[in-house]
Amino acid sequence: MDSKQLALACRALADNKKAENLIVLDVREVSTVTDFFVIATGSSEPHLRAIENEILDGLRKEHDLKPVHTEGSAQSNWIVADFFDVIVHIMKADVRAHYDIEGLWADAGQVKPPAVRKKAIKKE
Repeated sequence: MDSKQLALACRALADNKKAENLIVLDVREVSTVTDFFVIATGSSEPHLRAIENEILDGLRKEHDLKPVHTEGSAQSNWIVADFFDVIVHIMKADVRAHYDIEGLWADAGQVKPPAVRKKAIKKE
């Protein structure tokens, strides 16, 4: 799995738990630290934990991947999971607005998730 696929997998797992304002930033051209940031907003401490657990458990079960490091907690309103090539930020809305990661990395491009194809319904 390459770093873009990992970032999109993190985004999809966060979306499973109804994370809000999901953004994937491609920082390869503007950073030597990582390739992608995944930024997600949770509405409460339990919601932040649920998003974190979904990402960590999903990647471990489906791809045998674990983060190099995690930092923060739901109580701190900001959780960071570092997968080396992808760094996931899960925050409450006020913390996200305060630190404005998207603004700090405004030169980075956003990665759109793949479109979900709906099956055509045949009319009888």
